[in-house]
Amino acid sequence: MAEFVKYQHIERFGNDEVQGIEFGGCHIFPKIDGTNGSVWWNDGIRAGSRTRECTLGKDNAGFCNWVINGKHKLYEYLEIHKNHRLFGEWLVPHSLLTYREDAWRRFYVFDVMADESGTYLPYEIYHPHLEYFGLDYIPPICIINNATYNNLLHELDNNVFLIQEGRGCGEGIVIKNYGYVNRFGRTVWAKMVTNVFKEKHAKAMGATVKNMKEMAEAVICEEYVTKHLVDKSYSKIANEMNGWNSKYIPRLFGMVFYDLVNEEIWNIVKKLKNPTINFKTLNSLAIFKIKELRPELF
Repeated sequence: MAEFVKYQHIERFGNDEVQGIEFGGCHIFPKIDGTNGSVWWNDGIRAGSRTRECTLGKDNAGFCNWVINGKHKLYEYLEIHKNHRLFGEWLVPHSLLTYREDAWRRFYVFDVMADESGTYLPYEIYHPHLEYFGLDYIPPICIINNATYNNLLHELDNNVFLIQEGRGCGEGIVIKNYGYVNRFGRTVWAKMVTNVFKEKHAKAMGATVKNMKEMAEAVICEEYVTKHLVDKSYSKIANEMNGWNSKYIPRLFGMVFYDLVNEEIWNIVKKLKNPTINFKTLNSLAIFKIKELRPELF
């Protein structure tokens, strides 16, 4: 039986919970200002808020009533995909009141969870299914590889999803990296919120891929954090410890980063002509590259 699952808290970009989320492929989604909702199948369709299951007697801004009594495609979707849990925003008046009139009291899916694994499906996997059933969903503004803070600030102004023409931009953006797990072992998303509340990228246009790999730290990792370098450290640890255990992962990260700096820094300085290097960023990118090269260890 599929019971209620609380939706995760979206962390503010820059805090410890989402450190390094910007490294790799990031989907940048509009953040809309309504109330969280979820729907799933458990001997029939069920509805919830972010923190609890809803009932007709204990509703959340009319969301449960809309789910249970409405004539829409959610039933058809969940009858076919009983193992999917849909999280989204039930758009009812809250703080931001500049949405189009036809946008209100609709449910916009922003995440789909596979119940058997408890993992979020990537956008490219779930959105064709939502499209097939005619369900509303939030499309990404763009996809950025190795985002910088300034890149993300720029995308704040591009959130005009559902906003009336000429009425500014939306509440903010949500940053999702489907390959990211934080240092506490959790999959989390980040958000940036703007105080200046343009639908530049429509669903049909798709998301523009913006590649930011010219940053020095990304160039260094791409060239110098090799499978050979990772395998060398892995083998040394496994030989010393008479086998491999996931508890050695922090040591692997440290050894690879030590060898990168100790053995290659002079070559890096010569090749990149005295680059400015943020070693905290370099370390985060090196960890991302290690996971990419040896995914079976994680």
